[in-house]
Amino acid sequence: NFCGVIDKEKPTPIGSPVKNYQIYILDSHLQPVPVGVAGELYIGGDGLARGYFNRPQLTSEKFILNPFDKSKSERLYKTGDLARYLLDGNIEFMGRIDNQVKIRGFRIELGEIEAVLTSHPQVHQAVVIATEENTSSKRLVAYVVANSEITTQQLREYLKAQLPDYMVPSAFVILDSLPLTPNGKIDRKALPTPDINLNRSHEYVPPQTETEKHIAAVLQEVLELGKVSINDNFFELGANSLTLVTINIKLQQILSIELPLVDMFTYSNIKTLSQHIVKINNPESLRKEQLLSRRQIKSSMKKRRKLREKL
Repeated sequence: NFCGVIDKEKPTPIGSPVKNYQIYILDSHLQPVPVGVAGELYIGGDGLARGYFNRPQLTSEKFILNPFDKSKSERLYKTGDLARYLLDGNIEFMGRIDNQVKIRGFRIELGEIEAVLTSHPQVHQAVVIATEENTSSKRLVAYVVANSEITTQQLREYLKAQLPDYMVPSAFVILDSLPLTPNGKIDRKALPTPDINLNRSHEYVPPQTETEKHIAAVLQEVLELGKVSINDNFFELGANSLTLVTINIKLQQILSIELPLVDMFTYSNIKTLSQHIVKINNPESLRKEQLLSRRQIKSSMKKRRKLREKL
């Protein structure tokens, strides 16, 4: 149904519709999306089939009335493909919108998350996958190619404003380009594994005080992580509203404290949460822990300088 010119230096679009076919790229409300914005691809025209042979239910799901036809007699085929119009009028295929996964009991359409990501003015391409290392700790990871500099926190806030918490990826990876298969499609198997250390926007600082060490130990256990910096954001480490409940319960048991869950959203790294916990339970201890932390950090810096001098 499509034709186009192949350029070996660029990802190949699927072209534009051939004669007597109509192509629509629509949002979830069957409204046309602007150029550059991702939506679901619908096909109509003279060559469209009447439906699936002996499959009336699937036919009713996939072949819908054309909302732009006044006679209400024409139909459109709901492809399930995610696509967008390019500035030159061609159409770019971006994956399947009905690529569904189940995480923590929620059914999630990965294409829906990708569509919201690519609607960001600074995002050129995006793909979202569900990691498969451990079914019990499966999580969403977003890979983004940006038009200009953008932070993972900006992307997270943009998604949180439009999607429920369980659909916001726990990790974001900024790439120069997405890996492609020989036929020009995104190679999901070749996407790199998220690395906390590589994506960390600040220097690693180990837990210093007893409270910080307890928080770090719980995070490492629940989120199945290696070393955690006291400045790492919980959500960037892979936490979400559900795992924070588990972390909160464990911290209250280990530290014998009362800690409202909402505080973990406000104080979302080990350093600030530790200070908050000490403050609400023993204000005088906060000053002592801060002094201890500063001394240990200074001592660590001195050791590093001496080591550099020797090298």
